[in-house]
Amino acid sequence: MSALGQPLKRIEDRPLITGTGRFAADEQRPGQVHMRVVRSPVAFGRLVGVDTEEAAALPGVRAVWTHADIADLPPIDFRMTRIQGLDPYRQYVLAKDYVRYVGDPVAVVFADDPYVAEDAAEMVFCDIEEEDACLDATLDPVPFMPETLPGVLSEPACIVKAYGDLDAAFAGAAHVIELEVKVGRHTGVPLETRGALAVYDAARDVITMYGASKVPHYNRDSIARMLGLPQDHVQLSEGHVGGGFGIRGELYPEDVLVCRGAHVLGVPVKWVEDRREHLLAANHSRDQVHRMRAAVDANGFIRGLADTFFTDQGGYVRTHGGTVSDLAAALLPGPYVIPAYRVEGHIRLTNKTPAGTYRAPGRYETTFARERLMDAIAHRLGLDPVEVRKVNLIREDQMPFDRGIDALGTHVVYDSGKYHDLLERTLARVDYPALQARFAARRAAGEKVGIGLAFFIEKSGLGPRDRVTLTVLPDDRIEVVTGVASIGQGIETAMAQICSDVVGLPIENIRIIHGQTERISEGYGAFASRVTVMTGSAVRLASQSLQETAFAQAAPLLQTRPDDLDLVGGRVVARSSGAAISLSDLAAQLPEGLTAEGVFEADHMTYPYGVHVAQVKVDPETCGVAVERYLVAYDVGRAINPMMIDGQIVGAAAQGIGGALLEEFVYDEAGQPLAASFADYLMPTSHEMPPVDVLLREDAPSPLNPLGVKGAGEGGITAVGAAIAAAVDDALGRPGLIDRLPISPNRLHAVLGARA
Repeated sequence: MSALGQPLKRIEDRPLITGTGRFAADEQRPGQVHMRVVRSPVAFGRLVGVDTEEAAALPGVRAVWTHADIADLPPIDFRMTRIQGLDPYRQYVLAKDYVRYVGDPVAVVFADDPYVAEDAAEMVFCDIEEEDACLDATLDPVPFMPETLPGVLSEPACIVKAYGDLDAAFAGAAHVIELEVKVGRHTGVPLETRGALAVYDAARDVITMYGASKVPHYNRDSIARMLGLPQDHVQLSEGHVGGGFGIRGELYPEDVLVCRGAHVLGVPVKWVEDRREHLLAANHSRDQVHRMRAAVDANGFIRGLADTFFTDQGGYVRTHGGTVSDLAAALLPGPYVIPAYRVEGHIRLTNKTPAGTYRAPGRYETTFARERLMDAIAHRLGLDPVEVRKVNLIREDQMPFDRGIDALGTHVVYDSGKYHDLLERTLARVDYPALQARFAARRAAGEKVGIGLAFFIEKSGLGPRDRVTLTVLPDDRIEVVTGVASIGQGIETAMAQICSDVVGLPIENIRIIHGQTERISEGYGAFASRVTVMTGSAVRLASQSLQETAFAQAAPLLQTRPDDLDLVGGRVVARSSGAAISLSDLAAQLPEGLTAEGVFEADHMTYPYGVHVAQVKVDPETCGVAVERYLVAYDVGRAINPMMIDGQIVGAAAQGIGGALLEEFVYDEAGQPLAASFADYLMPTSHEMPPVDVLLREDAPSPLNPLGVKGAGEGGITAVGAAIAAAVDDALGRPGLIDRLPISPNRLHAVLGARA
């Protein structure tokens, strides 16, 4: 039986459940020193000087650096979506001239003991002339750093995308509907904070950084370039990772600092951040405001859509460049036809922590905006929200659907989809008419309960390519080496299942090596739900190549033709005679062993899609919102391991609930963060999590890769905010009430009071 599509247990879990996993903090080397970062205590100000004398004199301190000590290091460059105008806003490894947010690295201490390093960091005095902080990205652009960057404004870039005749759409509209919505600032908060250990081998002149994740090859190349070293003199090694969610997709200042420290000091350098540091300094995300105008006909069909949105980028533009805003601009139309469209996405800087990607970047925000608009149309025209969506959905016979714009440098063409079919299946799964009747009865009895529905489009399978190598080992195993990374999504199991489907070995006999830059020449990492599509396809091609090579080499030994051979259970078997030879025995007879390589290239993405349904209850006295049940219907094209996909969806839904109801970074008027611990930055627990039902479908396989797969890692979060907002509206009988996330009790109470 094929391993594909089977809910097999994960092969990577044994070290994790037995306590033998090795995370960044577990890495130790003899003679290591500990690094501590000194961070700005103010949001914006001119850095007059940094006094390190007292700290440097503390016994056990090896060195204290400021920007002047590493002035040769350039700012950290972009990995994705380089947009003209962003370059001046890249982040230096240590602050130069100005500090731009609370937590901005100003100096770094290296000491023999982590406690000495922390004490020394407290002794560093930062002389900062504080200036007024800019905290509102929707204000008119103002000079952000006038003394150091004359004429440079707080809006470095504006993304514009458009298609169709928007003027004609509005000229012939029966209704024009305007709506402003906002998604608050929150982020992925992985169980494991960031950390790294850098080791310098002087004999080989090689720096190895342990604790890498997501994009090890890119970060290797960038660190080598910044340090002025040949590419092969820097290696990155990924261990176990306690969650990614976009947080780990950056090259951070601390990554560069540990490597420079190890290189200069000649000893291993270790750094592990505490949770407060993580909440202050690791990427934030979301924080968008959308101002939409829709031209609508009498049936609720959107003839044209105009949107102006603002992304609060924070103090610097990090390695993702304009990725979040670009995705927001490209995917706002979602699953709907919308024949005319224009968007202006303003990337603006403020004195907050720099923002980057977080699971479903740009899509969580725009799905909330778009689906709130669909509900507003339904209310304005007196129509059922489900019927309005049906009127606007792209039909199956319109696939592939050319969106007429690009995202991340690739043309947006929806590869396949049965949107109406999935909507009908979703309504049947929840028994929508009966559910509405039950909730109407509960409301009549005095309960504040409601139902909300939201549709979404995801993107996955970002190229340009992935490469894997396969080697048959002497112990009847196969080793697969790939340049991607594992951040908990189960890539070892999924890749093993794809390989097993061809070679016939059980997945336990297939060893997946990932995140080790010395093992493979290139790799593009794990982000944008790309691994199953790109790496999985490369594994498929490599496995088929291995099969072809094995047949060609085994045919003379088995005295038959290659087309008479099958590969069963890791053995090459002649159908005509029954003669067989194992892959490992065959490899032992070949001078070069038995190896294969697979390369899969793509200049397009795939587009999974789905529907969320939320059932909520609102406490009218506390204004607390409880999610009673939740459904995610998701078409992934083809499921390699449905059990793992279920896990991905449920975990993502939990994060979406956090962003919809609880999580938000807030600041006082001086730019001081008011949510820098778990006492103030609230996250969902098992108490807040409802039962999550998953309707996993494989009705629209992608024609763009040999597996037919689409990404599955982000769809569980994408529409949560939109669905819960619609459900709260329904519960309170106030259409359009919720136009901002998160729906905290205080905010809901204030909105109800203001609207009353």
